[in-house]
Amino acid sequence: MAHITSLQIGLPQDRPALSDRQPAYRTGFWKSPVTGPQLLDAHGLVGDGQADLVNHGGTDKALCLYAAAHYPAWQQELGLADFPPGAFGENLTVAGGDGVAGDEPMTEETVCLGDLWQVGTARVQVSQPRQPCWKLGRRWEMTDLPGKVIRSGRTGWYVRVISPGMIAAGDTIQRLARPHPDWPLSRLNHLMYRAKQDEALLREALTLPALSTSWREHFMSRLEP
Repeated sequence: MAHITSLQIGLPQDRPALSDRQPAYRTGFWKSPVTGPQLLDAHGLVGDGQADLVNHGGTDKALCLYAAAHYPAWQQELGLADFPPGAFGENLTVAGGDGVAGDEPMTEETVCLGDLWQVGTARVQVSQPRQPCWKLGRRWEMTDLPGKVIRSGRTGWYVRVISPGMIAAGDTIQRLARPHPDWPLSRLNHLMYRAKQDEALLREALTLPALSTSWREHFMSRLEP
């Protein structure tokens, strides 16, 4: 069954400059595993935070999730032996089957927009894929890493909180509803990064109630004359 393999939180911290072209900055990207039940409210985990509240956080992006199934491939591709859960800045590293077909691992190919899950005593809904930013590259001193993540399709995703509650590492993730079975997150990523001017696909995506506000506005802007 799908479950949380690791839960990470972290508050914003100041990171030093690496060079004149990579100045000091403040970020909540560095997150550390915690054990035991953690309170999840509409804005995310209590004790977690973001520095850039324009591009990160908010109710549509209360939690960032990443598939544990992707880690072995990244370790091999990047040559990083020490690449622990939370390496992508995610709150929840998740594993197990909750896919479109049987017990396929939870990934962008098998998780659909709008999926409603029971996690611990909370309920959450998938709202959009994750868009990796430059801070991922700075974290691992690989400026091209965000681009690699986008090209791979292994982006991670966000959920909004439908009902607050307590969650913990080890909790199962039970799917309660799948309102948009034709929209796995991989299809949204394809529309965002590859089929950018596919008007029919853009209009179809805009009919999806579960789509986050930021992605909805972005897709609408592509239809403007």
